[in-house]
Amino acid sequence: MADLWLMARVLFLRAAWKPRDHWDAGRISEHQEGSLRRLRAAAYAGSEFYRRHHAGLQNAPLDQLPPVTKADLMENFDQAVTAPGLKLADVENHLRALTDGGGDPGKPWRGRWWAAATAGTTGRRGTFVWNRSEWATVLASYARANDWAGIAAGPVRPLRMALVSSRVPTHQSAGVGASFPSRLVPTLRLDVTAPMAESVAALNSFQPRILVGYASALQPLAAEQLAGRLRIAPEGVMSASEVLSGPAASEMREAWGSAPFDVYAATETAGIASPCAHRKRHVYEDLVIVESVDANGTAVEPGTTGAKLLATVLFSRTLPLIRYELSDTVRLGGRGCPCGRSFRLLQGVEGRLEDVLQLPGRTGAVRVHPIIFHHALDTVATSGWQVIQEPSRLRILVAGIKPGLSADGIRTAVAVALAEAGAAEIPLDVQLVDRLERTPLGKAPYVRRLPSG
Repeated sequence: MADLWLMARVLFLRAAWKPRDHWDAGRISEHQEGSLRRLRAAAYAGSEFYRRHHAGLQNAPLDQLPPVTKADLMENFDQAVTAPGLKLADVENHLRALTDGGGDPGKPWRGRWWAAATAGTTGRRGTFVWNRSEWATVLASYARANDWAGIAAGPVRPLRMALVSSRVPTHQSAGVGASFPSRLVPTLRLDVTAPMAESVAALNSFQPRILVGYASALQPLAAEQLAGRLRIAPEGVMSASEVLSGPAASEMREAWGSAPFDVYAATETAGIASPCAHRKRHVYEDLVIVESVDANGTAVEPGTTGAKLLATVLFSRTLPLIRYELSDTVRLGGRGCPCGRSFRLLQGVEGRLEDVLQLPGRTGAVRVHPIIFHHALDTVATSGWQVIQEPSRLRILVAGIKPGLSADGIRTAVAVALAEAGAAEIPLDVQLVDRLERTPLGKAPYVRRLPSG
């Protein structure tokens, strides 16, 4: 049974946020200042970690506060949370029980908390927790993407949503999907690792109004649609949790008649930005303050890609997040859009710092950005590609090679691109595969490193 208070709160928030679409930049800034002031007051009152981390800086501007990493939070979780008695060990035991099939991720743990964990593929696993009010805001932030895309839902027209992502119960998408067992949002949750024929059959039967998933899951479905095996007509396609390349977006547009909506979110923050009907992504500045910074933590100019992103979640109270470090390389823009919203534009998400490879160069080590591989591989793979760095070679997986191409041709194209980037010659093993390798949470990152040991 749906949590009626939770559903009512989500509907209330969505309605309350709509007037904010008409705020000007000054009103947005005023809201941020007040929300940040209340967030910091709550953190200093209830979190020993933040009192210590911001010692002597309680009245300093936000950009003068020290960043917080995932490792910082996890090592100090019990002192960082503001809820007395909430312990990381207990939350981990709860998540372990979910993994073992001992609970419903849509139901609150101990009647008051929702929890989720990151996979730990970029370092230490992160565990995050929300109270009832915060979880309602998490749900509403994801629903906002539909609102800004112009996809309406209501009692007389349910929003039939198909979600193709991880079925791991500790993943945030599992909790979000399980929190909407209502007539307003009938939801089909598909495992991204399931056989394609099984997913196609389920989607053909369900006929979603909106299709949501990882880019690496949506692109093969677009190929199935173009081949005539998948026969759905979604009003909107939402790509999330992975970088959406230009060729993948073009294939989805060809399959379903309109460009996909590229949503930017993270487990720690929930929704960060999503596109309007003009396909321009706007940052949810009323919910989160984002700072794109260089490797030294200095803010970069608009239109410049930063080395990492600092996020301050204005509604976080149980586990406050103030200048929390995300390894995403993001390019923020200015303001102004035909849709009329004044929320800042997000021009691009180019990947994660961990996606940048360190390779031997002709005169020393060189950093190879994923864009090098995009240029070489986006035009040859119909269902995606992946570069896996092993101790002595690069293994390149290509799913759905285009007609007239060969593994030798792909190897040559990548070798030329790497040489132009300054990398020394390195063995390249090109493998034509049916499916890409995925992380424990079902994602298929463009670039992966394997340990040398």
